[in-house]
Amino acid sequence: MKTIIRKAYWNYEKEEKWLNEMSAKGLALVGYTWCRYVFEDSQPGEYIYRIELLEYLPNHPLSQKYLRFMEENGVEFIASYMRWAYFRKKAADGAFDIYSDIDSKMKHYRRVNWLWTGVAICIFGIGLGNIIIGIGLLSLLNFISGGICIIMGIALILIGRPVRKRIRKLRKDKVVTEA
Repeated sequence: MKTIIRKAYWNYEKEEKWLNEMSAKGLALVGYTWCRYVFEDSQPGEYIYRIELLEYLPNHPLSQKYLRFMEENGVEFIASYMRWAYFRKKAADGAFDIYSDIDSKMKHYRRVNWLWTGVAICIFGIGLGNIIIGIGLLSLLNFISGGICIIMGIALILIGRPVRKRIRKLRKDKVVTEA
């Protein structure tokens, strides 16, 4: 039986944790589109899920090569949304970590950080533009929409703070392990 749950996440790690909790309850993710998760019944805890921000869109040749590599290593590619990829592996096959070292983790967190920063800058710029160019009857509407965009841009920068903290911690961990 299929179960559809509509839910929004801004933090992929919390989303990943939730997917693994759903797996523990016997619901296996089989599809995803923006804020829409499709689950099928499965054995409780049958799968471990991971989410990754790919360097390129999934249809890019380098991403295709990476997805084939994952499949060859027993990891199933479930779905993607933009550059976000959803993977799962049978729990019976053992632990499932996408990143085997500090450098690859840092690289991923940097991709996530640049995504949030880029979106925040774009939205912030649109907001400033609306406020600056607001003329005549539409000026109030432009001012309001500009203010909303600026607030959203600031919120996105704040959402990205934990990612930047993780990057700093990984840098420190790398220095300790190399010493």
